[in-house]
Amino acid sequence: MIGYVTLGTNDLKKAAVFYDKIAAEMGIGRFIDSETFIAWGKPGRGAGLALTKPYDGKPMTVGNGVMAALAAKDKAQVDRIYQLALSLGGTDEGPPGPRGEGFYAAYFRDPEGNKLNAYVVG
Repeated sequence: MIGYVTLGTNDLKKAAVFYDKIAAEMGIGRFIDSETFIAWGKPGRGAGLALTKPYDGKPMTVGNGVMAALAAKDKAQVDRIYQLALSLGGTDEGPPGPRGEGFYAAYFRDPEGNKLNAYVVG
């Protein structure tokens, strides 16, 4: 149902460094790259993730309760993505661990405050 998730940024180049490294860990690259918009994913392979400067030219702000979830291949990759995010200037929102039966996740924010998680089911 979801084609992609777009997160706002005030500094596209700086934010791209964070997401390039997370995407690389997941084996995903950029498929759209312009001066105001970058998208990562694989066409035809589920939802992608995009960053953009706000169209109205106003500063980006973070919405409360909004989160993009990144599907990892296993628990070890959830752990690696979480550690990578923190090493790149992200902040902790909940360390890796079980979140109910059959759901393992880690929660973090990117350097601009966008909330994400990496998760695996099963």
